[in-house]
Amino acid sequence: MNEQEFGFETQAIRTQLERTQFQEHSVPLYLTSSFVFEDAEDMRASFADEKDRNIYSRYSNPNTNEFIEKICKMEGAESGFAFASGMAAVYSTLAALLNSGDHIVSASSVFGATHSLFVNYFPKWGIETSYFDIDKPETIENFIKPNTKILFAESPTNPAVDIIDLELLGAIAKKHNLILIIDNCFATPYLQQPIKWGAHLVVHSATKLIDGQGRVLGGITVGDAELIQKIYLFSRLTGPSLSPFNAWVLSKSLETLAIRLDRHCENALKVATFLESHPQVNKVKYPFLKSHPQYEIAKKQMKLGGNIVAFEIKGGLEAGRAFLDKIKLCSLSPNLGDTRTIVTHPASTTHSKLTVEERLAVSITDGLVRVSVGLETVDDVIADLDQALS
Repeated sequence: MNEQEFGFETQAIRTQLERTQFQEHSVPLYLTSSFVFEDAEDMRASFADEKDRNIYSRYSNPNTNEFIEKICKMEGAESGFAFASGMAAVYSTLAALLNSGDHIVSASSVFGATHSLFVNYFPKWGIETSYFDIDKPETIENFIKPNTKILFAESPTNPAVDIIDLELLGAIAKKHNLILIIDNCFATPYLQQPIKWGAHLVVHSATKLIDGQGRVLGGITVGDAELIQKIYLFSRLTGPSLSPFNAWVLSKSLETLAIRLDRHCENALKVATFLESHPQVNKVKYPFLKSHPQYEIAKKQMKLGGNIVAFEIKGGLEAGRAFLDKIKLCSLSPNLGDTRTIVTHPASTTHSKLTVEERLAVSITDGLVRVSVGLETVDDVIADLDQALS
């Protein structure tokens, strides 16, 4: 078979480094800070970028190379670079491409740390951001200026699980000659490939579902080779690269991504369906529930609905806090995408520093609870949520 004919799971499992002289079946760890050269000419040519080879693990490493290659194949990307965390990927990607005076148009519903970059740090360097309402995609073009360079969005969003039409964003980016960057963390390459819809770059926090077991930090950006080269040159100087050990862990995790996501999504849909009928719940948002406002868009661009369920508990802020205190089985943690189900109450924790108005602008009500549904027996998860709601 031609390698391009292989399925997603086969690519995830069989994409690996060439075997060494020891003929190992599983790829070894390359725990080395640097690499040696044959002679002066080999060293000169390598530093002149005349040779494609490993020089220093801040630049590249066999383990990070394998991880990048896998994600590129999964996303349909030309090239990529791996980072020490998801936020290192977001920051380095944007910083490498933006200049003072540039402008970003972004969905208002973005990860809190990304929002902080946009409003607290980039303005110091003369970079402005305008936010559009994810529920009003028809207004996006109103925010585009002559100096707009990047169109940025997450889908599904964190933590409200909103969906935006990636095909629409791709068309807008093409029309206005913008770089479209999509944070694909919640969906992973298994459920959604934004490049198919017109994205130039795709960013992941590999810490989440790609690792899947709450062990290591990591991030990655993949996409257009010319853009990745700029990100690589910036990152090789500034040093946010992924460690070889974490790359090795993440590459092995990708071998089980598909089978894990199938169960995550199956469990999440059952949890969402249960919550939708619970008397203490006002509303539930899950991409593959027909009640989700962007259900048809989610079905178009996603394979399954993901593992994140958002619901609004009756009673607001105090009810949300009381719910967390009653949880027995599920974990209280800021992470997500773990084998273990995790619950958070954004209004009293991760987004508590925002005003009520700021939270409502990104669909975070006082009673909103985010559930990262894990791989436990789903009836046990439902029973824990039920007793905590009662």
